[in-house]
Amino acid sequence: MRILVTGGVRSGKSRHAEGLLSGAGAVTYVAPGRPADGNDPDWDARVARHRAARPAHWTTVETANVAAAVADARDAVLVDCLGTWLVALMDAAQLWDAPYEEMHDAVTARIDQLCDALAASPEAVVVTNEVGLGVVPSHRSGMLFRDLLGILNQRVAAVCDEVHLVIAGRVLKI
Repeated sequence: MRILVTGGVRSGKSRHAEGLLSGAGAVTYVAPGRPADGNDPDWDARVARHRAARPAHWTTVETANVAAAVADARDAVLVDCLGTWLVALMDAAQLWDAPYEEMHDAVTARIDQLCDALAASPEAVVVTNEVGLGVVPSHRSGMLFRDLLGILNQRVAAVCDEVHLVIAGRVLKI
């Protein structure tokens, strides 16, 4: 079973995703890693808190190559969070001033790799931010992020069996 869990910031989506795999035994928890700009002073403390709250037998993999981590996992997989991963992809592409299509093509090629890995995974839960449930700046990079996150969410949802929308800790299965 593959499930996409989406919602706004601090909606409870990560907690819900972890609960979905609480009885799975071994789980590979894939975290996209530190924000690309390194501009989050609380990152390490937040990661440590989240890691301490997960079962001790879960394996945590922090990587920019989320598709490879999913493909390499021999257990159930939890990917948290696609929004962070997308920011890193966009930053790595360094196409902020290029025509929209160049950023789109560079990022969607990596999205396709992730979707292929997820489609081959027998058990995966993927956490993402829902585009319409967060504040996204109206400048060009914000627009690129919003558009690409929408594409990412749609493509991942297409390879998942279920989509769960989490709002204020309440879950709606779509």
